[in-house]
Amino acid sequence: SSIMSLSEAEVQSARGAWEKIYVDAEDNGTTVLVRMFTEHPDTKSYFTHFKGMDSAEEMKQSDQVRGHGKKVFSAINNMVQHLDNSEAFLGIVTPLGKKHATQLKIDPKNFRIICDIILQLMEEKFGGDCKASFEKVTNEICTHLNNIYKEEGW
Repeated sequence: SSIMSLSEAEVQSARGAWEKIYVDAEDNGTTVLVRMFTEHPDTKSYFTHFKGMDSAEEMKQSDQVRGHGKKVFSAINNMVQHLDNSEAFLGIVTPLGKKHATQLKIDPKNFRIICDIILQLMEEKFGGDCKASFEKVTNEICTHLNNIYKEEGW
């Protein structure tokens, strides 16, 4: 049972698109975070250990940035594997959303920023079709995260 607005064919092509970028999860995850921190410097304030880093080069070398980049990609990978199982999908998204809303107090707009940078990277590396087939997935993820935030009183 899918809560997603994605057809079986869309799920399959989204998985194919994601696999291409997930092969290099740590490098691509790092690229995404470094872009976010450089293009939206306010996002760095959530990460105490990244605050002092100004250059993209310095961030790229940081174990913490690399570690978190990999973590972000692993979480999305879990979601992508469960796009056709709404219960399992929500089982991943819900605790993640709650933690970011209540403990980490991360502004939910940052999820959209990360997703847009991932889409941008997909397009650069693998073309527009790759990006297009993953776009609906990022919308689903962001919608569900926003709903969790609303439930938590944001």
